Amino acid sequence: MLAFIARRIGVLFLILFGSSFILYNLAAIAGDPIGELRFSDDPEIQAQIRELEEFLRLDVPPPLRYFIWLRGVLGIFTGNLDLGLTRLRLPVSGEIATAMPITIRLVIFATIFAIIVGIALGIVTALRQYSRFDYSMTFFAFLLFSLPIFWVAVLLKQYLAIQFNTFLSDPQITTSWKIGIGLVGSIFWASLLGSKRGNFWKVFAIVFVATFAFLTFVDEANWLTDPALGPVLIGLLAVGIAFGITYLSTGFGNKAALYASLTMAPLTVISYFVVSNSLNSSSSIPQLLRYALITIIVAVAVALGFARIDRGPVVRTTIITALLSGHLIIVDKFMQTWKPYMEEGSVSFRPIPTLGQAKELLTPNEFWISTLDILVHLFLPTIALTLISFAGYIRYSRGTLLEVLNQDYIRTARAKGLNERTVIMRHAFRNTLIPLTTIMVVDFAGIVGGAIITERVFGWYGMGTLFNRAITSQDLNLLMGVFFITATLAVMANLIADLLYSALDPRIRVGSGK
Repeated sequence: MLAFIARRIGVLFLILFGSSFILYNLAAIAGDPIGELRFSDDPEIQAQIRELEEFLRLDVPPPLRYFIWLRGVLGIFTGNLDLGLTRLRLPVSGEIATAMPITIRLVIFATIFAIIVGIALGIVTALRQYSRFDYSMTFFAFLLFSLPIFWVAVLLKQYLAIQFNTFLSDPQITTSWKIGIGLVGSIFWASLLGSKRGNFWKVFAIVFVATFAFLTFVDEANWLTDPALGPVLIGLLAVGIAFGITYLSTGFGNKAALYASLTMAPLTVISYFVVSNSLNSSSSIPQLLRYALITIIVAVAVALGFARIDRGPVVRTTIITALLSGHLIIVDKFMQTWKPYMEEGSVSFRPIPTLGQAKELLTPNEFWISTLDILVHLFLPTIALTLISFAGYIRYSRGTLLEVLNQDYIRTARAKGLNERTVIMRHAFRNTLIPLTTIMVVDFAGIVGGAIITERVFGWYGMGTLFNRAITSQDLNLLMGVFFITATLAVMANLIADLLYSALDPRIRVGSGK
């Protein structure tokens, strides 16, 4: 394994060297950084041209100039990384350090959400092959996959920002909206859960009534402008999370996992009263991480108290349940911050922004308002990117799972009497993840590359915008700096994907072949 990793790293260095050499020379030959200055009538233009030629080292041939740039890059091994200066005399590393966190914040949530939702829906469509739900999701996936991102972004800005902000000035959910939303939700859940005609209409009726009642409660309680979960709703949701995670992780047959997960529901309610007062304006990310660590420790203790044998699945199920239930307390705090946030002068009761990545005139040193501001600025870009990218995960995971379900070992598992949940989650799903691993790892590596169109539409200054600026201004150092970061992550992603193959499938032993 070590020899395999060493060989792959060596190959990756060669790939980085070759690709960067080719890109540097092509960009240097194709563009003329001082082309616009040559046509100027300014009497001082020749001095400016000579000064710019000396700064950009245009008197040095591109191949030799590349090795000058490479010498600065190799300084990373001595702790002196030097990516050069931009045309504005700013350090390239500083520009990238400013843009990269913005891009990661913009794209990572959409990528994670697209992976989770896309794979989940793809698995369900494979299990409901040729059903109404399968046909509907296939049409929906192809539709979203074909839509241009800028058009989706403009629609979201119009309807989920401008018109929704106007609606919040007098939020009243009419009966027609309740019926319309109820019908859409009923059709979706009935198609998902109602495999037979009788079950379809039963689920349809239950979901429609529940949706209509929920929207009525939201309207009457003025929940859109002053929302909150409260201990009762947090406890009920925690119970639902316990049942859902237990079913997916171990099945209800594992009573120890079920009882341990259900125990986390009352503990979550108790935690709500214990930590509520400490979640104030001076809260911080380290404080929340400490609470998460305490939650994990408590979950492990509860799981070990119920489990006598095969403790691993019980501990895993309880930890996931505890963390998801604990997040309800954080969600409740954000919901309580919603009204004070809307009352801020810079927000002025129009909370969904259409441009920018944060508001600069908010109340200083207010953790929850500042964090909520970041989240609402992420709202529209995340939806836009998710709608476009998760369609591919639906189609790919569906096709992969259908192929896996036709394998001999799946038929053998069913013939041995294993229940369907065990066959799907323990045998089929794990093997489905093997080809999906490549796509997921590459997508995460591409996060840093940015989303040029999305950043332009929503006014974010990330890596995509930086890359576009480098091309339009013929800034070679900036272009190569962005390329160095994205290319390095791309080649490392392929190495990580190879290593994950052996973790997902013990039959794969990387480097064991001749």
